Amino acid sequence: MRIWQADFYRRPLRDDSGQPLWELLLCDEFGDRLLVATCPQSEANSTWLLKQLEEIWDTDQPDLIQVFRPACLNLFEVVGKQLGVTVQGTRRTLGLKKLLAEMMLIYPQMPGYTGEDYDPLAIDKLPPLPLPENLWGTRWRFATLPAGDLQEVFGDRPIPILDMPSFLLPLNLGLASTVAISGVVIDGGRQSMRLARWLQSVKPVGLNYIPGQPDGLILEAGLSDRWVVATFDDDDVAQAARMFETRKRLAKGLHFLLIQPDDSGVTYTGFWLLAGE
Repeated sequence: MRIWQADFYRRPLRDDSGQPLWELLLCDEFGDRLLVATCPQSEANSTWLLKQLEEIWDTDQPDLIQVFRPACLNLFEVVGKQLGVTVQGTRRTLGLKKLLAEMMLIYPQMPGYTGEDYDPLAIDKLPPLPLPENLWGTRWRFATLPAGDLQEVFGDRPIPILDMPSFLLPLNLGLASTVAISGVVIDGGRQSMRLARWLQSVKPVGLNYIPGQPDGLILEAGLSDRWVVATFDDDDVAQAARMFETRKRLAKGLHFLLIQPDDSGVTYTGFWLLAGE
């Protein structure tokens, strides 16, 4: 499958009239640059975007265009319909994000560079919403598995909802089989399948421990959605949460989310390998 990853957004640049410049950045899934073009903010619309993509469409036609930025997703969806190609919103645009970071070294050398503080990966995030009450299970807990056991335990099991992208497998991340992979397990009880289906619909990306009053476990999902999985003020749970974050860092961000009816270990309902953004 031929995949393009694309971003179309303002940059720390201005034209001769002082108008902010928007940049279209297009690459393949490995971060190899395919197209770079800029336009004044007043021209940043689907008509301009379509014209740019049409210029390389006949020589390099993709099967899928991936976009991580909510602010330009609609523009790409409009253009995608006109070109007859699927546009997917996903935070997992690793090649594009790598290229955006590289471009930050180029902008200071370009005419019209503003010198402003600018993070090319920044996304506006709303406060997290509570998990729908009718989906919540009976209990949750932190858990750990050796990296070498993940695929054996979950990859070959008949799990109704299973999301284990190959690029997140420990071996492909260069992790030793003994590295501890942390995760969160939810016993869903009668709500197990309903919870797993809802989670699949919101597209889980990562779980984060957020200290506070109370502490919270936050699910990052979709392009910019956030959900409160749990809150707690227990010192033992907080210590386990800090260890959860430490193990994530030692495992290059890799962690997991497991939904099961109960703790018998006989049946699993949903499993996701996660790695944040």
